[in-house]
Amino acid sequence: MTPQPDPEVGAAVKAADRAHVFHSWSAQELIDPLAVAGAEGSYFWDYDGKRYLDFTSGLVYTNIGYQHPKVVAAIQEQAARMTTFAPAFAVEARSEAARLIAERTPGDLDKIFFTNGGADAIEHAVRMARLHTGRPKVLSAYRSYHGGTQQAVNLTGDPRRWASDGAAAGVVHFWAPFLYRSRFYAETEEQECARALEHLETTIAFEGPATIAAIVLETIPGTAGIMVPPPGYLAGVREICDKYGIVFVLDEVMAGFGRTGEWFAAELFDVTPDLMTFAKGVNSGYVPLGGVAISGAIAETFAKRPYPGGLTYSGHPLACAAAVATIQVMAEEGVVENAARLGADVVGPALRELAERHPSVGEVRGVGMFWALELVRNRETREPLVPYNAAGAANAPMAAFGAAAKAAGLWPFINMNRTHVVPPCNVGEAELKEGLATLDTALAVADEYTA
Repeated sequence: MTPQPDPEVGAAVKAADRAHVFHSWSAQELIDPLAVAGAEGSYFWDYDGKRYLDFTSGLVYTNIGYQHPKVVAAIQEQAARMTTFAPAFAVEARSEAARLIAERTPGDLDKIFFTNGGADAIEHAVRMARLHTGRPKVLSAYRSYHGGTQQAVNLTGDPRRWASDGAAAGVVHFWAPFLYRSRFYAETEEQECARALEHLETTIAFEGPATIAAIVLETIPGTAGIMVPPPGYLAGVREICDKYGIVFVLDEVMAGFGRTGEWFAAELFDVTPDLMTFAKGVNSGYVPLGGVAISGAIAETFAKRPYPGGLTYSGHPLACAAAVATIQVMAEEGVVENAARLGADVVGPALRELAERHPSVGEVRGVGMFWALELVRNRETREPLVPYNAAGAANAPMAAFGAAAKAAGLWPFINMNRTHVVPPCNVGEAELKEGLATLDTALAVADEYTA
């Protein structure tokens, strides 16, 4: 679709937004939201007709891009047949979505509890774990994000938690492995893995194993920096959980449904959790949907005992119809395989080349369509390009980098000292190379702030 400029409509949209919309994670008077006129595939455009290649996939959820015609048609057909229905009934779209998801989850995660998004999926996973074990505490990692609701944001291990953390949510944080900024003075992946597992088990020992219901981890952390865990780490966490009777919860909200070149990132590590949360890519965000995939043992806990939780829109027919169509599209069009191939053959090599040319790039890491560049002032000292949780003038280098990318038609995903490369999983190779070339240009601006 060719963007048609309409600045007057754009101005009206912007004015209504500024007058009435309260934006998340923002100081309301300090933001300037772009008025978006339309989107298709890997691109979106504004009312001036300027087009952007979306290297954010929305918020890392448009895994099949915008406006896929088969998913749009499925939503329209479902709306004509049955727009909504209460969750206590068996509905075709809901049943089929659950079946297709369960076919793709690892191990015996065969029961699906539907939510409206990732945060409430985490809320319910934690509730299930606590009821299953009869224990109160939950462990999660620093450098993580699990959602904005009360329990989920307390599980989160970055500054978005601070304002809401009253230290009463029963959460204990620990350090997960991240060799580039190791908390364990490790020099190799093997050392980092072994020391991180020892740290976790020591934390459990001092907290009291019999008090811990669950360990919650992003399989591959997303907005915290896409730190792919070293070989053996997740398997080691699985062993620790089994040893102490702790429920192992993997958060696949961002990493799931093809993002890593597998249906779920857990497949990369040959690990099956007891509970797995999902959202985002399950239907490319076309209609809000999330859920918890539940193991047989935990499902059995609630076989004759009611589960005390639910949502009015659990398994909403429109959302589930979109999920069915999305999963079918991904299978028919080889979207998961496309993410794996382009990640290995195009993105990984290109980003490593960029790292050689740009002194602002400290590390490249990722898999599939799930990559991050760690930006630094000094490669030798690994000093971050901006201070941790920087804002205002302190964040000027990252702001300048982001502005350069947008001016060139690339919409980047930036968080703290990182830019993420997370385009749709069905992005074309030519589009991908176009975006990487623009990223190359924008990084020259970041280079100006290096020592």
